[in-house]
Amino acid sequence: ADYPALLAGIDDPPVTLRCLGSPAVLNHDPVISVVGARRCSAIGIDLAARFSAARCEAGYAICSGGAIGVDAAAHRAALRRGRPTIAVLGSGLSHLYPPENASLFQAIAAEGGVVLSEYPCDAGPRPGRFPERNRIIAGLSLGVVVFEAGLRSGAMITARLAAEDYGREVLAIPGRVDTGASAGCHRAIREGWACLVDHPDQIVERVQ
Repeated sequence: ADYPALLAGIDDPPVTLRCLGSPAVLNHDPVISVVGARRCSAIGIDLAARFSAARCEAGYAICSGGAIGVDAAAHRAALRRGRPTIAVLGSGLSHLYPPENASLFQAIAAEGGVVLSEYPCDAGPRPGRFPERNRIIAGLSLGVVVFEAGLRSGAMITARLAAEDYGREVLAIPGRVDTGASAGCHRAIREGWACLVDHPDQIVERVQ
């Protein structure tokens, strides 16, 4: 009964979701996913936190992948606002990854959010599991907001799945043009499958 309805509607939903925390959040509030670079700039972390906090205040639950960088900034912003957040892992729940975010995952579970994995609890992180879990992040959400994503980044895998396979809104934050840090965001905007946003309120205009 707790299986998320939006996720059940994608072409390849996981057969099983293992949960640490409260699975009820998966169907309680509208979900926005926030994705971006692990090695992001201080500005990227600040923007991810600000946009996530604004969506929390508007009644959304924040979903991300639990990684360092943009993901962790989004999760922590939700926790600071006393709002549930959803972390989707590329490892089993007995191998919380990355290990430096173990306390973050425990806080998510303890404060009304949920940590999810489709893998057996003893499954360790493997490179192929992270692109697989990205479909869950995309499938759970009404829209995906992308920060500082490179052309070949995992964040862009999530964004393309959301836009092209699942019909979700993709909202991209533009960045500097003299580095490759936001090249994926810029390409998505240029090609027309992501909407440029530069203020949190613009997300509400696109995602209802």
